[in-house]
Amino acid sequence: MADITDQKERSFPKIEFTDSEAGALTFPSSKSRTYNYFKPAKLRATMYEDVTVDVQPDPARYLTQGWIYGFGNGPGGYPHDWTAAKSSNWHQFLDPNEEWEQTIYRNNSAVVRQVSLCLENAKRAGAYNHWNHSWSNFIARNLGAWMHAENGMALHVFTSIQRSCPTNMINNAVAVNAAHKMRFAQDLALFNLDLSESELDFDGDAHREVWQNAAEWQPTRKVVEELTATGDWAELLFATNVVFEQLVGQLFRSELVMQIAAKNGDYITPTIVGTGENDYNRDSAYTRALFQMLVRDEENGAANKELFNGWLAVWVPKCLDGATALQPIWSQPADKVRTFAESLDAAKEKFSQLLEEIGLDIPKELNK
Repeated sequence: MADITDQKERSFPKIEFTDSEAGALTFPSSKSRTYNYFKPAKLRATMYEDVTVDVQPDPARYLTQGWIYGFGNGPGGYPHDWTAAKSSNWHQFLDPNEEWEQTIYRNNSAVVRQVSLCLENAKRAGAYNHWNHSWSNFIARNLGAWMHAENGMALHVFTSIQRSCPTNMINNAVAVNAAHKMRFAQDLALFNLDLSESELDFDGDAHREVWQNAAEWQPTRKVVEELTATGDWAELLFATNVVFEQLVGQLFRSELVMQIAAKNGDYITPTIVGTGENDYNRDSAYTRALFQMLVRDEENGAANKELFNGWLAVWVPKCLDGATALQPIWSQPADKVRTFAESLDAAKEKFSQLLEEIGLDIPKELNK
């Protein structure tokens, strides 16, 4: 019998490192026993940072072999030229709301409970019985029409943007924005359905005709449709959350509906519309933080500011046309609290304040 030592020794392929494997690069905390692939904003990473930062990989940071996937006739991953805005570090943006999966479910479920209880209590108390015809007609026509604007922004603006942004942190914030818009549009639809099934003289189908044909709503509809046709994701976000929402959205929701509902014996509508306003306050916070970062960028800040001022020159006149066309609806309710001029001035003031916080010039159109 042959000695076991005489048997041929088995060979193994030699390991060769290509620097494409995980751990090949040096990154913050890479030599620590407990490490992150990023530097937290504070001493310890928050849950938001742990589940959001660098979840979407970037060859500029860690993938030395390039994008692990690509488009058939185009570049891979998330090209930076999908917007004319520039940043020396897109990953610097962190959502001040710290929105991630858990927070969106928790916050929206709280809003849904609030709206559901409000509608149930209204039906139980017969709250709609005290509405006059002019107010029920105002809600059917105008709040119903606004439902289409919210739905359009949810499906064709923010849902579109959230695939185009270059980091997971921006995509997450915009995806939550889309969810806010969709939920609010559905809240308005359910409210319309409740009113249609009540004993109130209420035309639940009026909103469709108003949105499609009413003269006062056509400039607003035009702006919404032009927004959906904008290809640059940063311009789309800027035009919607910075310009349109300030000059048209808040003008209608906050400076009209929220102001005059109580005078017309309606405490239900402000509760529902107030949830939409709260959503926008959160969404405007991340929008302001993002564009502040771009304007203050050491390498690209001046060019970005010039770019954003150009976007203002395009979108401010369009949104002001939409706003001024809505003037006739201020006279529709029986009890009026403020004039259209007062509401528009308040909207312009808030818009100017937002632009100053971002670091942009005030458009000349706001001084007219």
